[in-house]
Amino acid sequence: METSRRTFIRNASLAVAGTALFSNKLFASAKKIERVGIQLYSVRDAMGKDPQGSLKKLADMGYIHVEHANYINRKFYGYTAKEFKKVLADLSLQMPSGHTVMTAHDWDTAKGDFTDKWKYTIEDAAEVGQRYVISPWLDESLRTDMNGLKRFMEQFNKCGELCKSHGMTFGYHNHNFEFSTMVGDNNLYDFILKNTDPHLVAQQMDIGNMLGAGGIALDLLKKYPGRFELMHVKDEIKSTTGHGMDGYDSTILGQGVMPVKEIVKAARKIGGTSQFIIEQESYQGKDPFDCVKIDLQMMKKWGF
Repeated sequence: METSRRTFIRNASLAVAGTALFSNKLFASAKKIERVGIQLYSVRDAMGKDPQGSLKKLADMGYIHVEHANYINRKFYGYTAKEFKKVLADLSLQMPSGHTVMTAHDWDTAKGDFTDKWKYTIEDAAEVGQRYVISPWLDESLRTDMNGLKRFMEQFNKCGELCKSHGMTFGYHNHNFEFSTMVGDNNLYDFILKNTDPHLVAQQMDIGNMLGAGGIALDLLKKYPGRFELMHVKDEIKSTTGHGMDGYDSTILGQGVMPVKEIVKAARKIGGTSQFIIEQESYQGKDPFDCVKIDLQMMKKWGF
């Protein structure tokens, strides 16, 4: 049985817890280096058993950039930041971004500062070579609490400042609930984008997670041009497992129902996107490594 990404992140979050718009012209003036990478959750079982061997397989396929989804007790897949940086370097891999859940508990209200635990999180991300620290979850207790949400968005901006002091950028990664949860007259995703400083908080749009909840990637790229520095690139099919998100499972790029080629090209043109990160969470009986190899080939075919 495949592990749900949503369940995985929720459990990780619980363990941890123990609008300014850019004009197209303004964005176009800042040319960014594009990177295609892979979210290591795509090969999560293999990474859990043999991180080095799994990374070598990805490197041999032609991947250069990876994104982690495993930072526990100051270790990446069981390695310290310094150790994991060497593992990556030995395979000519880089890790520009990674997922680590930030909760409201990571801010010490009494001190008016982040907890030591969260400061170490940022320090380790910088040590391993990240350029982006991405939080991929928002606690259920905050989603409809207007005052709590406002405070948390302020914490987002403060984390942006903290990351900036380490030469990095803080960001948020969506799932589905942001589009099905209403905050006043708008959905939660609109609230997040309108209440975070785009100079301090990047957005990593997951184009697949939002589909079943009514989020349309192309519409969002047009509504918030320049706001999506990172993107999780995935395709979706109607779920046959019962474990998908809102009735959909991810699949090999180009084999699902989404206009992925059109989305990534629009992201390149108007979205402000420089990090295109492949993520496939279900495989329809195929080997995960075979899937992500085809995914990379498809991105190259599309000119990335």
